[in-house]
Amino acid sequence: MPIGPLVNALAVLLGGVLGALLGNRIPERLRINLPMTFGAASMGMGIALIVKVHAFPPVVLALLLGSIIGELVRLEKGIEWMASKVRGPVDRFFSVQSTGPDPDTFIQQFVGILVLFCASGTGIFGALNEGMTGDSTVLLTKSLLDFCTAMIFATSLGYIVPTIALPQAVILLSLFFGAGLILPLTTPEMIADFSAVGGIIMLMTGLRICGIKAFPVANMLPALLFVMPLSHLWTIWLG
Repeated sequence: MPIGPLVNALAVLLGGVLGALLGNRIPERLRINLPMTFGAASMGMGIALIVKVHAFPPVVLALLLGSIIGELVRLEKGIEWMASKVRGPVDRFFSVQSTGPDPDTFIQQFVGILVLFCASGTGIFGALNEGMTGDSTVLLTKSLLDFCTAMIFATSLGYIVPTIALPQAVILLSLFFGAGLILPLTTPEMIADFSAVGGIIMLMTGLRICGIKAFPVANMLPALLFVMPLSHLWTIWLG
């Protein structure tokens, strides 16, 4: 049973709804300062994954290729367009006014938490790992962070935050059930480099959430598709 993916998606759903309901009842100092903590936690988890790298050249090459493709297909712009289109109907459905941050800030924060929830190296690796071994520890730990993150960001972004639980559940469940086909084809070196790419994306996401630098993290996501084949080829050719 996919305990981790389901618990993780439920944590985002409940945290987002709770945060949207509480709104301004949460002290402003918490709403301002806690996202910095979440960003720091994301950077910390990212660094922990990066240090497990087997070989940096395939990791860097995967990031370059992934970023090029992401930029060419304008992946992040597509997510931004989708978020702007969804925000209005969601607010009208719950009979609330869009009194949150300005559109630019809204997009920056929404894309950051969307990547953190749905496409972080921790989530992807956790779903694959649980699907293969039955160990849900990684995703259960991530669920605690996601619950608090969803709650705080929903105080300003509103009810669009809990809607992220749907694509998150689809992605994590797909990885969980596909793990039986994917992981037998991998090696520890491939997993290490895959985790490193996810860690770099999480590090950039943390910097973005903290408002330090708005890295186009969504455009980097295709790198996750390239890193394992490149890592395998690197190991065969150069060891």
